[in-house]
Amino acid sequence: MLDIKFIRENPEQVKQGALNKGANVDIDRILELDEKRRALITRQERLRAEQKKLGKDDIEKAKILKEEQKPLIKQLSQVEKEYDALMGQVPNLAFNEVPVGKDDKENKHKEFGKVKEKPKFNFAPKEHWQLGEKLDIIDTERAAKVAGARFYYLKGQGALLEFALINFALDKIIKKGFTFVIPPVMIKSEMAKATGYFEQTDAREAYYLKEDDLFLVGTSEQSLITMHAQETFEQKDLPKMYLGFSPCFRREAGSYGKDTKGILRVHQFDKLEMVVLCKPEDSAKYHSLLLEIEQELMDELGLHYQVIDICTGDLGLPAAKKYDLEVWLPGQNQYRETHSTSNCTDFQSRRLNIKYKNDKGESKFVHILNGTAFSMRPLIAILENYQQESGAIKMPKVLHKYLGFDKIEF
Repeated sequence: MLDIKFIRENPEQVKQGALNKGANVDIDRILELDEKRRALITRQERLRAEQKKLGKDDIEKAKILKEEQKPLIKQLSQVEKEYDALMGQVPNLAFNEVPVGKDDKENKHKEFGKVKEKPKFNFAPKEHWQLGEKLDIIDTERAAKVAGARFYYLKGQGALLEFALINFALDKIIKKGFTFVIPPVMIKSEMAKATGYFEQTDAREAYYLKEDDLFLVGTSEQSLITMHAQETFEQKDLPKMYLGFSPCFRREAGSYGKDTKGILRVHQFDKLEMVVLCKPEDSAKYHSLLLEIEQELMDELGLHYQVIDICTGDLGLPAAKKYDLEVWLPGQNQYRETHSTSNCTDFQSRRLNIKYKNDKGESKFVHILNGTAFSMRPLIAILENYQQESGAIKMPKVLHKYLGFDKIEF
């Protein structure tokens, strides 16, 4: 969340920032509630101090003062409930260099990867689900029988390809100083909401276990950043750099009728996610690092992609700046997102109370960043970009040592 002091001092900037992100939040009402809240707290503290001062000297007077506090406590509770709800709707402000736009149609193309040209075929390229079914490595029909729509079985060489991608990423990213983590895939509701996603899409996208008050994670980022809730680091211990692997679960509530074939948009998938906690002055540097790693992975796989600078209206609640990588899928004849990386500044760390002590011994909030290493989509891209007219799939050279075979064929 934003610092209320910043909102008090810069109300018009916050209003414009929220407007740029398409967030409908009443900043004036927040400031009104903040003023009431502070007045009630001050009055309650004054009565409590008087009560404490009297002690045993005047028990009757102390009782009266205690009774006077009860309506204040009730009123404060009501004010804080509305205040907290509205504060939860205030988005992180986008950096000045972020393009202003309403939605993903106004995102800006930043650059292309090392593979400048799209692959050319002397035959009509197939989509990944067609290839996967013929090669018997993807089975959505039996998965639908067992679990319903948007689930899949990944089998044989297809499953080995996923683990080859994981091991390729592990080798590269761990050498850059990241600690590999396999985190919980269920988190408490207060932790889930503190990540800053649930005021927008995740409230309807997430799977919730009511009896246990637990959410299934949509990305391991959610359990990685909450790992350090209520902690304060020594400056020398930063940055904290994690690479998390987990199954991820999403309802895909707003995607009815979209991408129903294959494994592009599913309820359960595996993902490697990078997370960095750092000093505020270093967050731009680490955001660049996350983007560079994502590009290195895709460049070494020999895939054609473009980098997208995400506009304000498509940033989401927590991010101040975000890049996406979109890979070319010849079977679909379009670009599709495979990676994203966001700088969420101190928006999440304020909610989670994650701090560090600076040179002066002052406690400051860390900045938190995230970036995709691999999900299922690069696997899809390999199937479509490396397909042969026979229906076989050549494997990228960088993966040969992890696979033990150089192609998937009938």
